[in-house]
Amino acid sequence: MNRIIRTMLCAAVSLGLSGMAFAQTTAKEDIKDAGRSTKRAAKKTGSAVKKGTKKAVNKSAEGVEKGAEKVKEKTNP
Repeated sequence: MNRIIRTMLCAAVSLGLSGMAFAQTTAKEDIKDAGRSTKRAAKKTGSAVKKGTKKAVNKSAEGVEKGAEKVKEKTNP
């Protein structure tokens, strides 16, 4: 009787420990997935900022050229 109880107790502990190992693997994968998602989001944000900055610089340059032409027209006799 005592031997059966010990065997059942060992089996329960073994199953509990194997479940914890599985949970750790899952948590590790979740952290890796979160890191990958963050990396993709940062790349997309960086690309969007680059595009917006380039557009703003080009529009500013066009405005400066337009202003320079107006000044040139006004200064010519």
